Formats: sequence, C-alpha cells, structure tokens
Amino acid sequence: MKGRAISAGRASGAALISPEPISFYGGVDPATGVVIEKGHALEGQCIKGRVLVFPSGKGSTVGSYVIYALARNGTAPAAMVNEETETIVAAGAILAGIPCVDRIDLAALRAGEMLEVDADEGTVTRG
Repeated sequence: MKGRAISAGRASGAALISPEPISFYGGVDPATGVVIEKGHALEGQCIKGRVLVFPSGKGSTVGSYVIYALARNGTAPAAMVNEETETIVAAGAILAGIPCVDRIDLAALRAGEMLEVDADEGTVTRG
C-alpha cells in the first residue's frame, strides 16, 4: 500500500488496530505503553513494539511529548500508520524517530498481521 511518508525510518511488527482516534496525553501511559483511556477500543492493550494503526490522533499538543517519552522509555510502537496524520502525531513521531505513514486504507489491514512500514518510501506491506 502506498501512502505518504510522515516520519522517516523502517520498522515491522504485528498490527495493533484502533477503529478510533488516539489521545496520547492522558490516553497512553508513557511508562508502560498501555492504553489507559477509559472506554477506548484499545484500553488495556500495550502498544510497545507493535505497528500502531489508527485513523488519527486527538487531544492536547502535549501528546507529541508523550510519544517522545514512549520512545525514551522503550515503550513506543515500532511504527505508526494513519488515515490522516495530524500535527500532534506527526510532531511526536518525528521527535521520537518513529516511522510514520498516512493516507493508508485502514480497512485493508487486519489486527495481528505482520506489517512492514517503510516510511522512507511511504509504503506499508504485509510481511
């Protein structure tokens, strides 16, 4: 699948898919990588080392720093894939060095499948 490169790099991992936007500030614990937002589709799941697939981010600009903190703590996703990456997620991915691609049809992806993200080329492939 061809998309748009947001934050350079390459990574692979099992897909963790959210049907709803993610707020990193107050929604993800940077110490553990666990989604803590009450009622969120991924509540209780850990994003560490996964290819985190979600439509877009939401919430406070502090979310960019939470993404950075996830990387510093070793609890960040391996890569992020979005339908539309907004500035909070884009800034966080760039600061944290997390490969990020958007303009991907998320309906074509399945939870748990292995994905390879090449954010240098803007591609997501099954692998």
